[in-house]
Amino acid sequence: MQLNITFRQFGASDSLKEYAREKVDRVNRLLDRAGEAHVVLSLERHLHHADITIHSGAWVLRGREKSDDMYASIDLAMDKIERQLRRYRDKLKSHHGKEKVHHRQDLVRVRHDVFEVHEPEETAEASAPAAQAAPAAQAPVAESGVARLVRTTHLAIQSLSVDDAVMQMNLMNNDFYVFQNQQSQALSIVYRRKEGGFGLIEPHLPEAPVAATGT
Repeated sequence: MQLNITFRQFGASDSLKEYAREKVDRVNRLLDRAGEAHVVLSLERHLHHADITIHSGAWVLRGREKSDDMYASIDLAMDKIERQLRRYRDKLKSHHGKEKVHHRQDLVRVRHDVFEVHEPEETAEASAPAAQAAPAAQAPVAESGVARLVRTTHLAIQSLSVDDAVMQMNLMNNDFYVFQNQQSQALSIVYRRKEGGFGLIEPHLPEAPVAATGT
């Protein structure tokens, strides 16, 4: 299996590289088809993030976790991948023969933007009593709810059944998955419901009115 390891916001570590490689190799032994793996290790706000993606044929397995220790984050991310792999191992085997039907048959690429919103901190002038500051000296209050783009992901859309889309969503440990519904040929979204189970969203075009015929 080809393995790529990327370090962000902190220096590369040979011990972390070897640790991640051992973890990925252990999962690779459970796969019928070796593919490629991408490991991104990053430090954000004093938290250690591990983002691990493994490709096996047409399927993608992904685990993302964060903790106070990078080794622990790698363990937690790989635990997620192993749980889904063991859950769907038989289905993955049965689908390998069908890969030529949907593998890399991308309908379109969609962009997924992730934003975070920061509420501006209250300034000293704004928090002080009005009697202590003249109106002319007060600084303008910053606009609240300013959104900042965190990351952008480009998703390749595949033609799948609804059941296969749910399986792919679970293999990636995602809360949603965008795909082309093989039955309706519509661009659809399957998502995880807070109440349990899954939901399906797809466009619905109203039927055209039947034109009245004259006599």
